[in-house]
Amino acid sequence: MIKKLAKSIREFKTVSILTPVFMVGEVVMEVIIPLLMAMLVDNGINGNNGEGDMPYILMIGGVLVVCCLLSLFAGFAGAKTGAKAAMGFARNLRKDMFYKIQEYSFSNIDKFSTASLVTRLTTDVTRVQDAYQMILRIAVRAPIMLIFSLIMAFAINATLSSVFLIAIPILAIGLLLIMKTAHPVFERVFKRYDKLNNVVQENVSGMRVVKAFVREEHEISKFMKISGDIYNDFSFAEKVLAFNSPLMQLCAYGGLLAISWIGANLIVIDGTLTTGELMSMTTYAMQILMNLMMLSMIFVMVTMSRASAERICEVLDEQSDINSPAGVPADKVADGSVEFKNVKFEYKKGSGNYALTDINIRINSGETIGVIGGTGSSKSTLVQLIPRLYDVSEGSVLVGGRDVRDYDIETLRDAVAMVLQKNTLFSGTIKDNLMWGKQDATDEEMIEACRLAQADGFIQEFPEKYDTYIEQDGSNVSGGQKQRLCIARALLKKPKILILDDSTSAVDTATDALIRKAFREKIPDTTKIIIAQRITSVMDADKILVLDGGRVVDFGTHDELMKKSDIYREVYESQQKGGEDV
Repeated sequence: MIKKLAKSIREFKTVSILTPVFMVGEVVMEVIIPLLMAMLVDNGINGNNGEGDMPYILMIGGVLVVCCLLSLFAGFAGAKTGAKAAMGFARNLRKDMFYKIQEYSFSNIDKFSTASLVTRLTTDVTRVQDAYQMILRIAVRAPIMLIFSLIMAFAINATLSSVFLIAIPILAIGLLLIMKTAHPVFERVFKRYDKLNNVVQENVSGMRVVKAFVREEHEISKFMKISGDIYNDFSFAEKVLAFNSPLMQLCAYGGLLAISWIGANLIVIDGTLTTGELMSMTTYAMQILMNLMMLSMIFVMVTMSRASAERICEVLDEQSDINSPAGVPADKVADGSVEFKNVKFEYKKGSGNYALTDINIRINSGETIGVIGGTGSSKSTLVQLIPRLYDVSEGSVLVGGRDVRDYDIETLRDAVAMVLQKNTLFSGTIKDNLMWGKQDATDEEMIEACRLAQADGFIQEFPEKYDTYIEQDGSNVSGGQKQRLCIARALLKKPKILILDDSTSAVDTATDALIRKAFREKIPDTTKIIIAQRITSVMDADKILVLDGGRVVDFGTHDELMKKSDIYREVYESQQKGGEDV
């Protein structure tokens, strides 16, 4: 896990190395200062038979000032480089995670919820960032200071220093028990954070539905339950971690009392310890015990961040199950022909629960194919196999006479434009959204695509026209307008295959007919696959595919299906009858 995370340090290796170096410099100065103070008291103030030695005092005092300034500089420089290293590490880590997520296939994304990925990219990375900064500074400073101070203390008086040999094991055992108890709780808390983010995301994005159904109280109760669970878990974890402070205080003040009592006896009774040495011992004792406290803080931080680090590594370790084959040239797709050969597909491998079974169809380049079927008949699943958003479980899908698994993925998907069932617009202008289809599109190309999609009319009515700002997910345009903008965006790609997954459901029948008419006249060489619930949207297609239960039950023209397909005829008659009733 550490090796995996360390790869994100990259260009911040230098500052990551300099930080411990500065910390070591600060420690050396702080260890020398008590020794100089003892020399100042014993040889300067108490020197010359108790009358004091001013030249000596000035000399040692000057050295003390220099050491203090060097310690100040090293501490400041270490804080600056440590902050830069930690922030840079977090930036790279977020970038690595985000890039990794971009490589995921749909099945990889299905494994992680959206809310979970957001939590890992934000909260979890922040915790690891804080831990990294503390490790670079405190985790280097504290143990070195502890070791140096112990050496100096034992050099002054081994008997007095034996106090630390009792305090350190007591603190170490206590910290291990605290870590063992708290870590599982933090693992559970971060999973609850995923649920909390999911509730908030659903509530905010679905606010109109919540208010329309007057379900505010229900949503509040969901939020309060998960928030309460997080509160209870964190409360328990903090109660466990709270034992760290009294344990530390017990060891610190107990050690100081023992040193003071034993040291006083050594001065008064034995005369083996000078006043300056006792003062230095007290300072070293404070350094040792304070750095033990810092180490305990590191243990707490590591305990909290370990769960986050594991969740981050899960994202980084996840391997996409859809990749471009090695050594395959980025050859263009020959044409828009599509063929399914003995295709079977299951979302969860090995489950035996097939969404598609025995699919055998051929679509010629330039044809318009309609796809209909009841809810859950796997219409969307079928077309998602064409741009290889999922891989078939058995059989093969051919585009341009070549298995989709033999294409470079970018080349394949660049030849296929897909307007998904759930239309998505991004915050930005209409022009910004259209340029997703073609980054270097000219204004004329955008206008032409929008005319084909019957979108130019309503765009021209906006005061700022193509510079009109679109809110997140297109919340400031209607459903039909959003669909037409998404169709225009897909047309800008000038694809060999255009897939519309129920993408005109919010458009009136007259506009729908105009869109299909534009397709026939303006892009005759593009293969068009249209999934629709309305028969009128597909009845003039070259062929119509009827799906039921993940199987192809009929495939033919409107007239052929009216004669041989009971399902198609039933849907047609029910819709026609409904239209007559209206």
